Amino acid sequence: MATQLQRRAETRARLLEAAADLFVQRGIEGSSIDAIAEAADRTSGAVYDHFGGKEGLLFALLEREVRDVAVVIDAEVATATTLDERLGALWRNVAEPPSGHERWIALEHELWSWAVRHPGARQQLARRYREAWAAIDSATARWEGADPGPGAGAAVTGALLGLEMMRRVDPAAVDEATAVAVLRSAITRRSSGGRAPVIRHGGGSAPVIRRGEEVR
Repeated sequence: MATQLQRRAETRARLLEAAADLFVQRGIEGSSIDAIAEAADRTSGAVYDHFGGKEGLLFALLEREVRDVAVVIDAEVATATTLDERLGALWRNVAEPPSGHERWIALEHELWSWAVRHPGARQQLARRYREAWAAIDSATARWEGADPGPGAGAAVTGALLGLEMMRRVDPAAVDEATAVAVLRSAITRRSSGGRAPVIRHGGGSAPVIRRGEEVR
């Protein structure tokens, strides 16, 4: 017979899975507490008991997803031998998350959209992002060929999510070479003397302008 601790763990897992599916399909606004509980074959009271509401569920989901994906990214980065290989590993795991974690980025965008309209969630998301930015700053400072300046962690995070959004709209818009070039510029203060990375769209191309450069 299952113990109370085991039953609580099972309830939590069922609620997380049900919420993940509904949030991706309907968004957090369109996913009611009752619908999540029904999909998990639990009561709405269980949602409040375990997570305090939809917002708590969403943060818990992302904490689990990001933790698991980080293990994959860390392993790939550890075996990389060049800066571009490390940046490529970052990009691939955002553009095409590991098997079993395909919902991660969709949930990340959903959380951002929710947070900009809800001050409490925005404060919590800001704390979460600051921790991520600090981790990126610490990691990239150890990478040969990188020279991250202030705000590098935020720039890398913004570049990853922004480029993924463009790729989600048009898979041909951003390839790995372009993503790596943009990420490299975010963590390299020294001028490489090279050309700005190019994002292709609709058969044409447009340069990504770095700070201090003129549009040509």
